[in-house]
Amino acid sequence: MVVAGGGNVGVFLAEDLMAGGHEVVVVEKDPDVADRVRPTVPGAGWVVGDACEMGTLQEAGLETAEVVVAATGDDEDNLVVSLLAKQEFAVPRVVARVNHPKNHWLFTPSWGVDVSVSTPHLLSALVQEAVSVGSLVRLLTFEGSSVRLVEVTLAEGSPAAERSISDLDLPRDATIVAVMRAGHVIVPRGDTVLGTNDEILALVTPQSEDEVKGLLVGGQQPASPSA
Repeated sequence: MVVAGGGNVGVFLAEDLMAGGHEVVVVEKDPDVADRVRPTVPGAGWVVGDACEMGTLQEAGLETAEVVVAATGDDEDNLVVSLLAKQEFAVPRVVARVNHPKNHWLFTPSWGVDVSVSTPHLLSALVQEAVSVGSLVRLLTFEGSSVRLVEVTLAEGSPAAERSISDLDLPRDATIVAVMRAGHVIVPRGDTVLGTNDEILALVTPQSEDEVKGLLVGGQQPASPSA
């Protein structure tokens, strides 16, 4: 794996990925930053250079990289790194950090981005999830597809309360992937009966989202937006 950016985010990713048994190369263009941070992540490979330049990426070994993470503090740089990784090196998986939420719309497959991560959007989704009962919250959208992960905490009077999952007759392109109850995770089955205050995680598409919202929430209130 190659991580572009040796700042706090890039270093944390490198440490975490290596702890999971992955080989990691970090690319950092500031020699002073690289010299200061290198001792804190022993075992990682380091390339000092501009990750927006082909020569630097070649030195980092993108020809054989399975994953590239564009994690610099500059959105323009992250887009350039993503595009080069995908178009010039055919990296199978490119993950890009979005620093400014207004730029999130740019981080698409047309720029080589398979997965974009926007911290402000994630925080917003988590806050919505924490305070919203009886409303559908979009936690994230999977880039490269229209599938969304949504969450709802069943309120009193929910049409899904005291009904089994099989009885809900969910759309074919939607599925409940987890039920959280009293601090425990329940793997959903057809005969799992849902109850008030259950936290439901579901995968939906734009076509099935409204129907799922009606089954779990009722009414026609709009879903709370997120990433």
